[in-house]
Amino acid sequence: MTNKRILYVSSEVIPYLPETEISSMSFEAPRMVNNKGGQIRIFMPRFGNINERRHQLHEVIRLSGMNLVINDMDMPLIIKVASIPKERMQVYFIDNEEYFKRKATLTDEDGNLFPDNDERAIFFAKGVVETVKKLNWAPDIIHVHGWMASLLPLYLKKYYGDEPLFAESKIVTSVYESDFEDTLDKEMHNKILFDKIDEESVAILDKPTYDNIMKVAIDHSDGVIVATENLTKELKEHVANTEKPTLPFVPKEEFAEAYLDFYNELISE
Repeated sequence: MTNKRILYVSSEVIPYLPETEISSMSFEAPRMVNNKGGQIRIFMPRFGNINERRHQLHEVIRLSGMNLVINDMDMPLIIKVASIPKERMQVYFIDNEEYFKRKATLTDEDGNLFPDNDERAIFFAKGVVETVKKLNWAPDIIHVHGWMASLLPLYLKKYYGDEPLFAESKIVTSVYESDFEDTLDKEMHNKILFDKIDEESVAILDKPTYDNIMKVAIDHSDGVIVATENLTKELKEHVANTEKPTLPFVPKEEFAEAYLDFYNELISE
């Protein structure tokens, strides 16, 4: 992995949010690559329940300031950054007052999904790409974790398909167990079509369930990692039927060698 560039894009990363399968692997995988001599960047949303003072987040003025168009609305992009203590790893936070100021991640106090989670996911995907473009940092691998990050493969392939910075990048999506049982906003499909993404690529999102969102991520990735033992039957079948390179589930204690081999396989293709 020496000098290979791996971009990690996740909905959650420890120590900024509580430990889950996603937040744990979104920390352990970049730490492993970092220790093997690779170059890493980590991106996550700046959810309002992340304590900025405790974690010493600060705005990066030179990266902030642009507007992203989401469903015909201009939404300002703010970039913040923090360093994970003792790990020599920086985390970039995608922020916007409208989408991320509320003191919660994905649901309200009653456990209901926020009605604008679909727009937050679109904003996050676009925000990551635009920031990496400003950094002028071409990743060899882009590794996606969590459904809030899962529109990134679609947008990279369909919206930013002509962007030379990502011409050689290989996209990997880790698929985790279902994170919600309801659906996102029924208009999600039309909001993505607003970005001139073709109907065929997102037709399944006329019903934006967790499984359907992850299917779109899988279909637009170059490789898939099964990151849990608890996939739904529907997702198991979709992964089994994909012709893309797939890494079966590996326990956290044994993941390092398997991930490195998988990354190298994709890079060498």
